[in-house]
Amino acid sequence: MHAKDAIKTALTSTQGMVAMYLADLSDADLLVRPVPGANHIAWQLGHLISAECQLGQMTGGKYPELPAGFKEQHSPKNSSVDPPRGFGTKADYLSLFNKMREATLANLARLPESDLDKATSGDMAKYAPNYGAAFLLLSNHDLMHAGQFTVVRRKLGKPILF
Repeated sequence: MHAKDAIKTALTSTQGMVAMYLADLSDADLLVRPVPGANHIAWQLGHLISAECQLGQMTGGKYPELPAGFKEQHSPKNSSVDPPRGFGTKADYLSLFNKMREATLANLARLPESDLDKATSGDMAKYAPNYGAAFLLLSNHDLMHAGQFTVVRRKLGKPILF
């Protein structure tokens, strides 16, 4: 297996995991906080989508444009607003998440393997010092938030999936 194959496997695996954790949740469930002040799933999904677009662009990738106001709606200042207002539906989030992931996979596919060693720049370079690390950070970011989804699932009495 080559590095790009391993990265693609990580990206598609966490994409599937996010979809699996959301499959039996309603739109209203996405707004449930596990504890007061914690981020609800709708905000986290928007954050993942916005971050994928931003991090993916670090590698020179092309991404679909986010809907007007989307990034602002999912900024840290809106994460704790109660009651939550202005968030999308599960179908909308999954559609946009999948579009961003498709763009990431296409961007990965177009890169020569040697470009995975190219240095990144900017604030995120300390977390992802090269292109390969940036792609893996996207997968790890999904996994970290999916772990938070499980707490909401438990609160809602949903079955344990893993």
